Amino acid sequence: MRLSALTLIVPSYDEGIAFYCNVMGFELTQDEDQGHKRWVRVTPPGGDTGFILAEPGDAAQRAAIGNQGAGRVWLFLETDNFAADHARLSATGVTFEEAPRHEPYGIVAVFRDAFGNRWDLIEPR
Repeated sequence: MRLSALTLIVPSYDEGIAFYCNVMGFELTQDEDQGHKRWVRVTPPGGDTGFILAEPGDAAQRAAIGNQGAGRVWLFLETDNFAADHARLSATGVTFEEAPRHEPYGIVAVFRDAFGNRWDLIEPR
């Protein structure tokens, strides 16, 4: 078994695609119209696990946009070149909450995506 995808609630499919593909550099790996909704999958380059982008279906789901991790870092983007990816993401407007720091497990910095989700950009040791 393997984890293939997680659902990520975004304001709209197109806003999610624009941010994750144009800013973060993810690949749009699926975009299928299913009549009542779209099946939209974005995947980090070189990764197997992606996100299924979902538009909110009600007020509770809309309220969860950017807070699916309850305010905690809950998404971890691993890199082989922290300095290059930190610089690239910063140049595209991604806001880092802190300066890069060295931890026993690697180099890490917390950032928020366009919707408020907290991420670690991490280069493991």
